[in-house]
Amino acid sequence: MNDKKIGTATNMDDPIKQIQGVKLNLGCSIRKFHGWTNIDARQEVFPDIIDNVFILESVEDSSVDLIYASHLLEHVKRKEVKSVLLRWKELLRPNGVLRLSVPDFEKVIKYYLLTADLEKLHGFLHGGQRNEYDIHYITFDFKLLKRLLTEVGFAEEDIRIYSFKETEHFFIDDGSQAHLPHMDKTNGMLMSLNVEAIKR
Repeated sequence: MNDKKIGTATNMDDPIKQIQGVKLNLGCSIRKFHGWTNIDARQEVFPDIIDNVFILESVEDSSVDLIYASHLLEHVKRKEVKSVLLRWKELLRPNGVLRLSVPDFEKVIKYYLLTADLEKLHGFLHGGQRNEYDIHYITFDFKLLKRLLTEVGFAEEDIRIYSFKETEHFFIDDGSQAHLPHMDKTNGMLMSLNVEAIKR
């Protein structure tokens, strides 16, 4: 883990200070965002910072403008989700944005009722199970995620569903763009619940 904390005063050569605001891409895996700080717990994916993305000891409180967590929150144990959301909220500056993407349980049910194809849904329900981190512990619909966000202090009016097409990382095919059939973004069903919350 790096000794320097994000958000602390640094010299002019600090790459974080050369972008507009501090943006974190949590659980980045191999999907790195240029101009962002890409953080992952796994050294083998070569993130900018190696850290536990649910605790983030390398980040100063109230120092971040945007936190993005794509298909990450479902990897938190059910009873720990609120503490993770609270930690991420603590890291945001006033008017900072928490941008979440999780598998949409409502869409999983809808897809199954339409196709009876359970095999295509295992990844959304249980994770890929390719490594020790790749397991799902909880499922979400908008009602549950919104309630959890309000319980950690986000106002209801500051929580909304967003379109991945409106984001600056729309060109990166990650979990926020997951469709079935796979990659059919024209006729397929979006399987991801994409939600933003603003810290006031």
